[in-house]
Amino acid sequence: MEEFYSRFQKYNFWDKHVPKLGFLRQGYLDKIFQFCNNSLVKVLVGQRRTGKSYLLRQIAYNFIQNGVQAKNIFFINKEFIEFDEIKDYKDLDQLIKLYQKNLKPSGKVYLFIDEVQNIQQWERLINSYAQNYAESYEIFISGSNSKMLSGELATLLSGRYINFEIFPFSYTEYLGIKELNNQKDSYLTYLQSGGLPELFSLPNEETKQHYVSAVRDTVLLRDVIQRHAIKEPKLLEDLFIYVVNTASNLMSLNNITNYFKSKGRKTTYDTIATYLGYIEDTFLIHKVERYDIRGKETISGNVKYYCNDLAYKNFLFSGFAHGTGYLLENLIFLDLKRAGYHVYVGVLPNKEVDFVAKKADRCIYVQCTYNLNDEITILREYTALEAIPDHYEKIIVSLDELKFPNKNGINHLQAWKFHAFI
Repeated sequence: MEEFYSRFQKYNFWDKHVPKLGFLRQGYLDKIFQFCNNSLVKVLVGQRRTGKSYLLRQIAYNFIQNGVQAKNIFFINKEFIEFDEIKDYKDLDQLIKLYQKNLKPSGKVYLFIDEVQNIQQWERLINSYAQNYAESYEIFISGSNSKMLSGELATLLSGRYINFEIFPFSYTEYLGIKELNNQKDSYLTYLQSGGLPELFSLPNEETKQHYVSAVRDTVLLRDVIQRHAIKEPKLLEDLFIYVVNTASNLMSLNNITNYFKSKGRKTTYDTIATYLGYIEDTFLIHKVERYDIRGKETISGNVKYYCNDLAYKNFLFSGFAHGTGYLLENLIFLDLKRAGYHVYVGVLPNKEVDFVAKKADRCIYVQCTYNLNDEITILREYTALEAIPDHYEKIIVSLDELKFPNKNGINHLQAWKFHAFI
């Protein structure tokens, strides 16, 4: 362990060493620091390669900038092969004790454990350190599976943790990275690319395509195929392709199962349901249920799926017919999720509202369309919102050059200005 410890040092902030911090994600930092300086375990979850590691380092560096001694920061990323020797919670506990013996930090110790799900029985260590009343710890962990807190840790901590879902770069962050003005052309470029962080440093479309493909394969392999011992990996991959290319459309498990059976695949409803659940757990896709606006309750049956990032559609399956309007709807969904809304597909008699978004006391009804350039489209989009019997905010989002005036309490927003509204 002593030999391993010397390799471990280079990933920490000791001796005035500052690891790469990347683009400052101030929105997440502001949100997370509202819950800091207490015993709550801070949990960052999200798809692989969305910047969780950089964000953890930014949090750690912020503490140092505000007076915390660098030696009080312990940082480990279980994704790195240098840490393969840390197999279970006992190995990690031994490393933390060795760190404390060598550096002798005084006062609170800040533990940052990246991709914690790769450590066997990690819950036992987190629970033990979080409840250690003899010594002071503040714990930050990250993981790439939405179910990582559905088991023992959630039961043991019982409300003593706070969860943050980390998404790829937003349009606003894209503007900051690229130093662009907020205008339609910038939005369209982002819409036709994606927000995976590494995309912004790659030189050409071919390299980007290979990168996005590698991200997809890594997530499916490590977080689904290996974790769950998948017997039909080709079916899993084809199911992901199907969902990406039908994103923004209502679908049911029966329809998906029948589609694959019609292609000669020997599968079952239960297998499709299980595989979809596994893909959803990795954050590659998001399931959105329907919501009865009049009855104020969710409806079982058909659902919609949205991609966690448009890069999968734009770089892997661009040859499939998929209009800009569908991409826009996916992007608006992601904006709402980033802003912390619970999002549903709205249902009215003989009508559908793209999104019912709820957060605290705020409720927004949102329609998305490519543009409002003809009477049929205008009638369709406005009629659905006009049929809603309450007075919550009603918005139509489009890519029109001109802003439409308020009509019967319904506001029109140009898509590149939507983030400021929510």
